[in-house]
Amino acid sequence: MKIRRNFLSGVAGATLTVTLALGSAIALAAGNHHGGHHGDKAVIGVPGEASEVTRTIEIKMFDNYYEPEEISVKKGETILFKVVNAGELVHEFNIGTAATHAAHQEEMMMMMEHGVLEADKINHEMMKMDMGNGKTMDHNDPNSALLAPADSAEIIWKFADGGELEFACNVPGHYDAGMMGEFSIE
Repeated sequence: MKIRRNFLSGVAGATLTVTLALGSAIALAAGNHHGGHHGDKAVIGVPGEASEVTRTIEIKMFDNYYEPEEISVKKGETILFKVVNAGELVHEFNIGTAATHAAHQEEMMMMMEHGVLEADKINHEMMKMDMGNGKTMDHNDPNSALLAPADSAEIIWKFADGGELEFACNVPGHYDAGMMGEFSIE
C-alpha cells in the first residue's frame, strides 16, 4: 500500500502541475459551484442532525489518499465525519456518486482557472466572486469539506437507503490519481 500511495502522490503532483500550467487553455462550461454537487438525495442522503449522530469517523487526507480508504455505513445512519487535511496540498472530502464527482470536478477546475484554488491554498475572498446570476464559487455544501493544509472541518451526514457512493477529492487531478474511497452500505 505504501508504494501505491507514494506513486499516486507523485502522479497527482505531476497532474496538478500540468493542470496549473495549462490553466486557461482548458475550456470547460461555466457551472454553478454553490449548491451544484449534492446529487440525487435518494442515493446520497441528507445533512444530518447532531442529536442523531450514532458514531464519529475521523478522516485524514494525505497527498493523495485517505485514511481510511473504505467506510462501512448502515442505511439511515447519521455519522459525524471529522476531516483533517494532513497533506501539503489542498484537498476535499466530498460524499457523492461517480456522476456527481465528475460534474463537480469541472466546477473545481473553474475554481483553479479563476485563482480561487492554488496547489496549497484557498482564496476565500475570491470564492465570493459573482459568476453571474448571483452564483458564486462558495464551497459550502453540507456533503463536502474543502481544506487547505493543516485545516479541519466536520460534516454530519445521514445516509440514504443505498446506491453506489464514494468519497472523493475533486481538486483537479486528485480523483484521477486515485484519491477516492468507497462507502459500503449495509
